[in-house]
Amino acid sequence: MIRGTFTALVTPFKDHEVDEESFRKHIQFQIDNGVNGIVPCGTTGETVTLTPEEYKKVISIAIEEAKGKVPVIAGTGSNNTETVIETTKVAGDLGADACLVVTPYYNKPPQEGLYQHYTRVARETKIPIVLYNVPSRTGCNLEPRTVARLAELDQIIALKEASGQLKQVCDVISLCKDKITILSGDDYLAFPIMSVGGHGVISVASNVIPEGISSMISAALSGDWDKARKLHYRYKDLCDMLFIETNPIPVKTALAMMGRMQPEFRLPLWRMSQKNEGPLAEILFRHHLIKTRPLYDQRKMAD
Repeated sequence: MIRGTFTALVTPFKDHEVDEESFRKHIQFQIDNGVNGIVPCGTTGETVTLTPEEYKKVISIAIEEAKGKVPVIAGTGSNNTETVIETTKVAGDLGADACLVVTPYYNKPPQEGLYQHYTRVARETKIPIVLYNVPSRTGCNLEPRTVARLAELDQIIALKEASGQLKQVCDVISLCKDKITILSGDDYLAFPIMSVGGHGVISVASNVIPEGISSMISAALSGDWDKARKLHYRYKDLCDMLFIETNPIPVKTALAMMGRMQPEFRLPLWRMSQKNEGPLAEILFRHHLIKTRPLYDQRKMAD
């Protein structure tokens, strides 16, 4: 189940509310263009700004639109173990196929604390768990030996690895063997991670280019490394631009330029800086994702 391209979905907003129509269309855009699964309510979905009611709504919409065609991995992470347990139960009751649980942020727990955290969540919930390591956002690193200990638990099936360290990925794969699936959490490292034994990606860029990312990952999984490498470099400039500011600011701005949703964020996130809008639009135009090259005030771009 957990192989291939999984899109870390943005959450569209309109007039300060979840834009249900745009969200449903966006999910169908993903499925129609070959992604293997969707991940609502992760970092890219601005989940920490959602109310409990909105969280349930977003997960429910994702499950309804997926209709069993692709798995839904619901983000259920928090820095409070009890909250993770309750949220994971909610996601399971709504019908999610698995949950994505980020390491507790802000607390900076030791490795034993991380092990006990995930063990407790696994013990008290029922759906499969995907570990999520992203030290740049959480302030702690899920080390390879801790991952190997957790891989012994049947309920833990995969790791989304976003440390940005290829050596760490290699260490995890070496220690865990085939006990869990390894998914890249960084678009720019998806191809390198596949080359050392990874099984796919949870992608931000696939919000914009689902077919392109899916084709790259599928090629790597089938052993067509020349094709995968060419696609990696074809989309490198776009992937780089989608992280020029804090995710999901660039990706949601790109989707707005493509006419797929409003460029609306919830504080403390804010709209993309004017100096970066022009280069983003230029790259979208070069990749034929928008039909015309927008004109930007050069003075504004230089601000």
